[in-house]
Amino acid sequence: MEKSQNENFEQLMEQYEPMISAVIRKLNIYRDFDNFRQTGRIALFHAWTRFDETKGNFTPFAYRSIYGAMLDDLKKESRFSEVNTSVETETLEHLTQNHFTEDPDNELHEIITALPTSERELLIHLYVENKTQAECATHFSISVSGIKKRREKLLQKLKDQLTTKRNTDI
Repeated sequence: MEKSQNENFEQLMEQYEPMISAVIRKLNIYRDFDNFRQTGRIALFHAWTRFDETKGNFTPFAYRSIYGAMLDDLKKESRFSEVNTSVETETLEHLTQNHFTEDPDNELHEIITALPTSERELLIHLYVENKTQAECATHFSISVSGIKKRREKLLQKLKDQLTTKRNTDI
């Protein structure tokens, strides 16, 4: 690419940064701003290279390109997160059902037994007894969203402790 074209795109990018920010807000993106901002910039570049002046104004074309690229990234992230979470959950269910009480040498058993009673109890209700989140909410006298938050924190805590344990064992 020639230097003048490169300078032209840099000026264009500077001009369209507010549009990229507006799309991020419109799509309610609340994390990974830098990644989505970069997605918007790449989409802007592609729009700039593909744009045909005979077919209308550049601004709506750029907006649709940026919006579409960010939406695609959100969908990919969502699919990855769904698959990743379900695999984590299935693994945890398998480990807790098969090793929680049977194998005290299992690394997860050691971590689970070190948990506070309420967290261990929630883990047993959800993954050993297969109770629903609503049933757990009733048992613990909190809302379902409270159970969801506790479950997420507990899963993250277990994951972090398991990772730490594996790293220290190496």
